[in-house]
Amino acid sequence: MGYVLADQNGWLSPSSDSNPFTVIPLQTFDKLRAAVNDGTADFFMWEHFTSKRYYDNGEIKKIGEIYTPWSSWKIVASTDIKQDDTRLEDLFSKLDNGVQYFNSHYDEAVKYISTELDYSEEDAREWMKTVRFSTRTKGVDVAVIEKTVAALKKAGVLGEKGMKPRDMIDSQSGSQAP
Repeated sequence: MGYVLADQNGWLSPSSDSNPFTVIPLQTFDKLRAAVNDGTADFFMWEHFTSKRYYDNGEIKKIGEIYTPWSSWKIVASTDIKQDDTRLEDLFSKLDNGVQYFNSHYDEAVKYISTELDYSEEDAREWMKTVRFSTRTKGVDVAVIEKTVAALKKAGVLGEKGMKPRDMIDSQSGSQAP
């Protein structure tokens, strides 16, 4: 997301050998919060609702928002696993059933999010308004992969060599929920 922010602000130059910023790996959300408060890092980017309680209580400051130009989650598997592997079909079936259950048990979902994921009940309800899950988890919209690869190439994270987006996908689909 740092590269998306840099691109949106015109800080990326595909011809440049230098990054527009220094990445400091800090591993945990706790260490990220400490780093911005002790000056080790200038800022970090994290999901809105996960960080909300910390800017609500004054531990960190919210200085802006940026939205992902791609969906938040992708399911990946080794290239050694074949599309007709029954383990994958079982996984997709279980995920689809889980999404269906989650979507049809709103109050239970809010309770789980607010007790197990450290969100307030109000924030859990607000988060639920923003999230959409695909009803069928098998398959990927190739346009999403193409957009992601293009952004990473522009940022210099990926080179020209490597797999083409269509070759990265074992099961293509139409548009997926963000």
